[in-house]
Amino acid sequence: MNPEDIRDLFARQHQASRTQPDVPLHLRRERLLRLQKLLDEHGPQLAAAVQADFGMRSPRLTEVADMFVLRAQLAHQLKHLARWSRPRRVFTPLALQPARAWIARQPLGVVGIIAPWNYPVQLSLAPAVAALAAGNRVLLKPSELTPHTSAKLAEVIGQFFDPEEFAVVQGDAACAALVASLPFDHLVFTGSTAVGRKVAQAAAANLTPTTLELGGKSPVIVDSDCDLHDAALKIAHGKLLNAGQTCIAPDYVLLPRGSEAAFAEAFRAAVARLFPYFEGNPDYASIITPRHLARLRTMLAQAQTLGAELQVMEPVPGTPAPPPQAIGDGVGRQMAPVLVFGATSGMQLMQEEIFGPVLPVISYERLDDAIAHINAGPRPLALYWFGRSEAVQRDVLARTVSGGVSVNDTLMHIAHDNLPFGGVGDSGWGAYHSEQGFLRFCHQKPVLAQSRWSMGHLLYPPYGARFDKVMALLRRLH
Repeated sequence: MNPEDIRDLFARQHQASRTQPDVPLHLRRERLLRLQKLLDEHGPQLAAAVQADFGMRSPRLTEVADMFVLRAQLAHQLKHLARWSRPRRVFTPLALQPARAWIARQPLGVVGIIAPWNYPVQLSLAPAVAALAAGNRVLLKPSELTPHTSAKLAEVIGQFFDPEEFAVVQGDAACAALVASLPFDHLVFTGSTAVGRKVAQAAAANLTPTTLELGGKSPVIVDSDCDLHDAALKIAHGKLLNAGQTCIAPDYVLLPRGSEAAFAEAFRAAVARLFPYFEGNPDYASIITPRHLARLRTMLAQAQTLGAELQVMEPVPGTPAPPPQAIGDGVGRQMAPVLVFGATSGMQLMQEEIFGPVLPVISYERLDDAIAHINAGPRPLALYWFGRSEAVQRDVLARTVSGGVSVNDTLMHIAHDNLPFGGVGDSGWGAYHSEQGFLRFCHQKPVLAQSRWSMGHLLYPPYGARFDKVMALLRRLH
């Protein structure tokens, strides 16, 4: 689409939202059911498109990481939609009685979504689920790094929705910049902190409120009393799902000094259990592009030059050789996981979100040191703690700030239907999922309906003795 077509499409959605400011509940529900049907009928095609874009990423991985999450969110929204949409009565203070008051939940209008490449179906459609449930129109710009998925999304959404309800625009970074500059009623962006700043600046020109999900360096704190083998398995799963290309993947591990060898052994065993081999393994995703792979290798080379110890995970002996053919060069971009010991703040991999199967391990003497390390940096999107002491758990939660937390696990807080998902500080702002996500895309309009028995005229001028008596009475009542 050329820029004028995109602007015209937005204008049509904007006009439709102003023509029908309050979208009936039955129409919102029907739109969600259409989206549900889209996934049921075209899920395999979308998974095949993701596989084509990554070069190697099992449709089963897309099923659990994209489709399952979306189906759960759709079911949750449909179950609670009627209750969430109802006006909320609020108590009226004595001075304003017998008036009645409530908060009406109305659609904002048109919601823009600029989606990333790493979970290209889930992170395109999950914000749309909440936005449609709240009665909004949606304009989606998927990532140019997943062109097959973007094209398939445009095709199937076009089959199930009128362009004035829900539409897709495709294009490069310039197209995304144009979308960010449109005067949406709300704009959702998922991606890097650097690009998020640009999106926020573009949106600010129109006073467009934003939800930014920006990732960051999500830490894992391993306490000395935890089950190290259980922790290593869950850390390996969280780190290596989608080959580490996950916004809430564990970015580095804070480990009690002296347990480095035990952790390395436990992590190596966990990796072997999850992924006996890497090249040609359909369950182990490719790095998205050669450029992203080169960046990861550069990080590792710099860290090694600066004195870090790299431990590369090897395939289990006797595992199959890579297939002679694969989609694109996917096999060549399946990067073996790497543990990095001795990482320091001067290394690139400790300055940037890694977004790959590289896991630095930093030793600490006291828990205070681990907490101080986390608090010295930008607030992360996720934090993970492994241990048995509830007192230590409470201490860690009280003394750190992050977008979300999983205790004795990784990633799982994002799958809880009743928990909002979002960042804080450099990891973003705003949240979707759950009722809080529904409300993110609503205008909560306060309404006061005055009674004919109102005594408000007692506070009108001209002020005098009667006014003083009324005010004295109100002060006593409060």
